Amino acid sequence: MAGPYSVAGLALVFGALTIVSGGRVLFGGPEMLAAAGNTVPFVLWFNFLSGFAYIAVALGIAFRKNWARTLAAALAIAIVAVFALFGWHVLAGGVYEMRTVGAMALRSAVWIGIAIYLRHLAGTTSVSH
Repeated sequence: MAGPYSVAGLALVFGALTIVSGGRVLFGGPEMLAAAGNTVPFVLWFNFLSGFAYIAVALGIAFRKNWARTLAAALAIAIVAVFALFGWHVLAGGVYEMRTVGAMALRSAVWIGIAIYLRHLAGTTSVSH
């Protein structure tokens, strides 16, 4: 089983990559937006902004703060909710990129996993100092 610092590292890297990739599309100009294809703006903005929360959770885990567990659970719920709204967008005939489906599935799995891990960790050890 991975330790807290490994999970914090995963969250930190995941957050940084999310901010960089979303920021490039959002702020990289028309060429970057065109290269991204059929983006769904609310998903793109949510993912970009949530990257900062990923980093906050990473720091919270590294410093063993109880709020990291709550924020990770909230992120997992929010990601699944946005994924469901994205699904509704697709079913309503909205344009999208298939890679968004994969990215949202990955985000959902990672954050559900982190939230479950932190809940388990809290049940076995003291998370905060």
